[in-house]
Amino acid sequence: MLKKGSKLYSILTGTCPKCHEESMYCEKNPYKLSSIYKMHDTCSHCETKYMIEPSFFYGAMYVSYGVTVAIGVAIFVTLNVILGLPIKTTFIGIGVGLIALMPVTARLARNIYINMFISFDKNWKQNS
Repeated sequence: MLKKGSKLYSILTGTCPKCHEESMYCEKNPYKLSSIYKMHDTCSHCETKYMIEPSFFYGAMYVSYGVTVAIGVAIFVTLNVILGLPIKTTFIGIGVGLIALMPVTARLARNIYINMFISFDKNWKQNS
């Protein structure tokens, strides 16, 4: 399911969308908040430039909104519909969950966004 060559692999692991050989991020742990957005300029394997144009990742804010809404709905369904918790407790749970997952959501949105523009190239070694 999660094999190199799939967009899902690159999105979930944060690896280069073209070669899937290395992490795009300088620090792999998204909970190190001081370096959450620090990325390598290029991939050291295939030399793909991550910042395609100035302010490229501003578009990831729209993706982040969608991911955050999906997570909020999933938490609501889990807490209110499945577990039957009161609405006040459910909304507190949504707030806590979204705050706790913010670093993961931010990176996930960037990963999804860059994978919309760069595809895996199994022949990246020959094309470099």
